Amino acid sequence: MSEVRIRDTIRLYWNMTKGFHWPFVVVVLVIIIATSIGSLTLPWFYKLFFDTIVAGSVGDPETAQRLLRIILWIGLLGTVQWLVWRSSGFFSAWMYPKVEGILRDQTFTYLIRHSYRFFGNQFIGSLVRKVNRFVDAFPRIWEKIQWEIVVLVAKLAGVTIILSTRSLYLGLGLLAWTLLFMVVNYALSMWKLKYDTRRAAADSLMTGTLADILTNNLNTKLFTGYDYEAGRYRSNVTDYIKIWKWTWNVHETIMAVQTAIMIAIEISLLYIGVRLWQQGAITIGDFALLQGYVATIFRELWDFGRTIRDIYEEFANAREFSRILLTEHEVVDVPRAKRLNVTKGDIVFENVSFNYNQTRAVLGGVNLTISPGEKVALVGPSGAGKSTMTKLLLRLFDTTEGRILIDGQSIEKVTQESLWAQTSLVPQEPILFHRTIIENIRYGRRNASKKDVLHAAKLAQCHEFIKGLPEGYDTYVGERGIKLSGGERQRVAIARAILKNAPILILDEATSSLDSESELHIQRALEELMRGKTTIAIAHRLSTIMKMDRIIVMEEGRVIAEGTHTELLKSSPLYTRLWNIQAGGFIL
Repeated sequence: MSEVRIRDTIRLYWNMTKGFHWPFVVVVLVIIIATSIGSLTLPWFYKLFFDTIVAGSVGDPETAQRLLRIILWIGLLGTVQWLVWRSSGFFSAWMYPKVEGILRDQTFTYLIRHSYRFFGNQFIGSLVRKVNRFVDAFPRIWEKIQWEIVVLVAKLAGVTIILSTRSLYLGLGLLAWTLLFMVVNYALSMWKLKYDTRRAAADSLMTGTLADILTNNLNTKLFTGYDYEAGRYRSNVTDYIKIWKWTWNVHETIMAVQTAIMIAIEISLLYIGVRLWQQGAITIGDFALLQGYVATIFRELWDFGRTIRDIYEEFANAREFSRILLTEHEVVDVPRAKRLNVTKGDIVFENVSFNYNQTRAVLGGVNLTISPGEKVALVGPSGAGKSTMTKLLLRLFDTTEGRILIDGQSIEKVTQESLWAQTSLVPQEPILFHRTIIENIRYGRRNASKKDVLHAAKLAQCHEFIKGLPEGYDTYVGERGIKLSGGERQRVAIARAILKNAPILILDEATSSLDSESELHIQRALEELMRGKTTIAIAHRLSTIMKMDRIIVMEEGRVIAEGTHTELLKSSPLYTRLWNIQAGGFIL
């Protein structure tokens, strides 16, 4: 997609939070503006204070009374200002967590619905970082706008008006210099933005690389990859440090320009003030007023330069995930999609073709009918398209051509969730949540009773090893189930599928991680699981193939033969070759 612009991110934030209580936010902004302008009365009282001292005489009781009244007003105004600012702070404590909750909910809801292909092309660690940056950027941007930009504009308008009542030269002079300062800062911040964007991208790449290396720490050890991975990570860090150093130098340049303009503003205004004082147009108290307002505006202007840079940095941080939010979901439900209704469980592939991209064809014109309750095995060399067939059936991808029907219903015209509800998959490499074993099994049917979970675990031959764990079914399995062996993870996945009890079952090398003894036990559970279900099994092991009603032989994305084991040994040279290799002691 095209480059994400700041207004694209703003529109995303607005659409995601438009249900928030914005009228109340507007009221708070009005209060902040009024309080900001009201705070400008304090320097005016300082002017009166010094003018009173100059006009009075030492020890004069009346002068002292006037000074005390002025001090009282200063204290009263300061107290009111303090109360309003603190009230606004408590409002922020109420607002920001609510907005963050809304953003986190909506970013997760959109992200999780991206396609299987999308997640296959992403570093998960980088995705997590991008989500956090996007969510965290909004309150930081809003806080800068509310407390700094709005306050600056309100105070600048008030100061210009008040100073103009004393001298038009002072009011317009301060306004002109301030606008020049803001324009220069804005231009410099826009220049720095592209480098902030590069730094954010380099940071995401560095984080993603680190997450990838840590996730594959066992490969790093076993393939003696310490130095190699350290070099890869060091390269990412070097690139990040290089762009970070450059952005830091740009930042220092901006600060130098900003300081120079501020010095010019103060000298110019003091020079104008002296000239006006010589003409008798202003008083000594006006100098206090001028200096108070200059100090106020300088404080806000100094923050303005930093605020502009911070806002653009936050937009740069949010931009990466904005791109993801603006990327349409690859696989979506059609308008008014219906729920899949499975009464029999027949599956039909009609002239199905699939390309992973424009140049790589994986399936070409596959036609296949699987009868209700039939058990079918897909066999063939690696790259033949077996796993792709199951992924298309689960609609993890959409077909390039052709269609897939279940009980006469095109899977592209039913809701994805209803399709997945009617199918169970036991993958070759099951991945478990970092949760307890009972939670992982119950994921097949989340409202299942513990009795049902235990029954499924017993059928999957995993009850005994679970009982032997220190915390039994309440044992946490670690990230991706790493605390369990491959065979144990596989049996937990089979228990989950047994508990789900969907009418269509897909076994992708479901017993590949089991030892021979465990496989012997699990075959009985699978026979029970497959009873009455339409089953597609990707399998190479003899024990699985022999129990199938029909075997489909695939090569280079096409069905080249089908039949029973005995029929294929007579009619399919490829099947015979695969069989002989395995029978000779090689598991494909």
